[in-house]
Amino acid sequence: MGGLSSEREVSLKSGAAVGEALRGRGYRTVEIDPDLNLPEQLTGEGVEVVFNALHGRFGEDGCVQGLLELLNIPYTGSGVMASALAMNKIFARQLFAAAGLAVARSVVVRRGAGCALADLPFPLPVVVKPSREGSSVGITIVKSAHQLPLALALAHRYDAEALVEEFIAGREIQVGILEDEPIGAIEIVPRNEFYDYDAKYTVGGAEHIIPPRISAPILERVVETGKKAHLSLGCSGYSRVDLLVHECGLCYVLEVNTLPGMTATSLLPEIAQAAGIEFEDLVERILATAIRQG
Repeated sequence: MGGLSSEREVSLKSGAAVGEALRGRGYRTVEIDPDLNLPEQLTGEGVEVVFNALHGRFGEDGCVQGLLELLNIPYTGSGVMASALAMNKIFARQLFAAAGLAVARSVVVRRGAGCALADLPFPLPVVVKPSREGSSVGITIVKSAHQLPLALALAHRYDAEALVEEFIAGREIQVGILEDEPIGAIEIVPRNEFYDYDAKYTVGGAEHIIPPRISAPILERVVETGKKAHLSLGCSGYSRVDLLVHECGLCYVLEVNTLPGMTATSLLPEIAQAAGIEFEDLVERILATAIRQG
């Protein structure tokens, strides 16, 4: 929990909630905020299995997963390759498209290259985001030409590559995956312009609706799309898949979160609760997937 990414504070909250749940079920639990001596921290504590609550860079992108495999310690969440692919929006979208899933058209802009509206094969508004960040960090919805350089500069603060993608109007719906199967979906109606960092982690920042306000056939398509997206990256255990659903029923995949939040305002626990899975049960079932994989 914790770590070095821009999502450190959220990770600390996730880790604290998970730790409390595991202790409530009788597990001997130690909470580790990793530093450069993480191997020594793990071996010194005699860790047998890791519940990974490190969101973002270094914890969700395959780095820690590789270390844990070298140490032969089972861990929750997806493996090295799936974690790295899911964290990189550029490569993830290529795999989504290869699996026949709908994704928004986009252009990759490297730091220092610049981009003009004339370079884009789609009109304003557009969404600019860093390739490898979570929790909506560094994202801007660009509605006018003068905003584009500023949006790119913000995205490039977090990553050398930025995505400029067409804006898709639709319902924000997220699918929960547990033990590689969908357990439900939730619709998000943010108070802000989009589901940004504040909307995600501030109580009352967004309205959460279960079940989503879509027809049964479209909901079935949404849930199946979430599962396909999870599997297309080779993910395992659990995840949360973010989608935009157009009024025509087309489901656009935004991303797969391989280590979704486990805080009081997090969506996977809310989806699980609506499916009859209490938080401690959810945590224990996620832990069990790590044990089986190990």
